[in-house]
Amino acid sequence: MALHAGVSHAAASYALNQRPGVSEETRARVLQAARELGWAPNTAARALVASRANAVGMVLVRPPRVMTVDSYFTQMLSGVEAELNRNGIALVLHLVDAIEDTLEVYRAWWAGRHVDGVIVTDLRRGDPRLAALTEIGLPAALIGGDPEVAGFSTVEADMPEMTSAIVTYLRALGHRSIARIAGNADLYHTWRRDLAYERAVVAAGLDPAGYQVVYTDYSPASGMRAMRRLMASAEPPTAVVFDNDVMAAAALRVAAEMGLRVPDDVSVVAWDDSDLCQIVVPAITAVEQTPARQAELAARALLRTIADGTVEHAVLPPGTLNIRESTRPVRPRPPYEAR
Repeated sequence: MALHAGVSHAAASYALNQRPGVSEETRARVLQAARELGWAPNTAARALVASRANAVGMVLVRPPRVMTVDSYFTQMLSGVEAELNRNGIALVLHLVDAIEDTLEVYRAWWAGRHVDGVIVTDLRRGDPRLAALTEIGLPAALIGGDPEVAGFSTVEADMPEMTSAIVTYLRALGHRSIARIAGNADLYHTWRRDLAYERAVVAAGLDPAGYQVVYTDYSPASGMRAMRRLMASAEPPTAVVFDNDVMAAAALRVAAEMGLRVPDDVSVVAWDDSDLCQIVVPAITAVEQTPARQAELAARALLRTIADGTVEHAVLPPGTLNIRESTRPVRPRPPYEAR
């Protein structure tokens, strides 16, 4: 292998094991030589030598019914799998109903050395999982999360700039009454979005009293209930921003049922662009992010932590606001009359 690639045995080993110490050019040359020679890692031998499971775990605290319709999780898992597959590492996925159940899974995995580390998502404020992971010594990387948390790699998206872009865009269209249908209130990234939106509203010169937030569980049903509640109020918003694509799409049905037109009567924006946002009528203005890339980088950071204890923090560039038919300049409208 090393001879075929024209490098030393040490360089070949570093490249094949995704360890630092070689240039990207050398790594690419070694991997190309491996493909040409039909080389594949002996994972069983590796595990015996390194006392490793060659597996990474993820415990998701989400109901399966939400995951089946949320494109974010599909993209996130594809990013994790992409990085792990490149390194011959398996993914062990487990679903639980409560965050307390996660702690027991972590302890069982680590006690039996079923995984070498875990990727943590849906971080809570004061999340008990972090203290438990530190206590048992299980390596972990966080998708999202506070980079000030010691001992864990984090990969975050630039949320403040994106929220500012949304609010600035809606204000330019003349919207002064903006509502947000958010996700779970106890999630760390929901809290960060709360702060980012509040600051963006003030920075845009809007009255904070005109900004409303309704928290949900991300499901279409909860998004529809929140939309109905907002639009039936005495002073409904002229624009509604949703924390995911499926709630935004479901809200179009609510608007139609209430005799409202999107975007003539209310503009709709979704965080997390997807095919769904593009095929509904009207197509939804949405934030295009890179959850697969974020998850891929988190998996890569975890593998480095497992290999040599390296801890790193990355912030991805802000997403792109794709403008479609669900938003338009605000226009005066008569008071809503219940039908």
